[in-house]
Amino acid sequence: MRYIVNFVFLVLPISRCFAFKRGLLKLAGVQVGDDAKINGMGGFYGHGFIQIGASTWVGPGCRFYSVNDAVISIGQKCDIAPEVTFIVGTHDIGDSERRAGPGRCDHIYIEDGCWIGTRSTVLGGVRIGRGTVVGAGSLVNASLPENCVAAGVPAKPIRFFESDGKD
Repeated sequence: MRYIVNFVFLVLPISRCFAFKRGLLKLAGVQVGDDAKINGMGGFYGHGFIQIGASTWVGPGCRFYSVNDAVISIGQKCDIAPEVTFIVGTHDIGDSERRAGPGRCDHIYIEDGCWIGTRSTVLGGVRIGRGTVVGAGSLVNASLPENCVAAGVPAKPIRFFESDGKD
């Protein structure tokens, strides 16, 4: 069903028809909160559990790569910029004959109020704390604390906010 949703998202206006898109995603097993706005040109791949919280914005071209054993959970009131990628799967390091050893997957948790910048990549095994901002083009391969700005490859906290979000 997710393949059909991906196709329909390609033909719908990118930043319109949000209620219809939420309905399609729910049919495809994605939990989508009230008033979440999912833009088109992206994709939902695999059959893993994906949850997008209420009042969250998912920008154009975002991709979710999921598997049954791992969760991708995005909290409420988050802003996910265009072309952000979420990938739960990876491999253990193998021997010299094949360095991509046995496959495995880990959960991704984005807590409420986060802002993930354009073309960032979030890998499995990561929790991004409440109210955190991830700079554009960052690679998040380790958990980040709440109320900070993190950026880079790999993403590291570079600034912290007061708990109300203002410094």
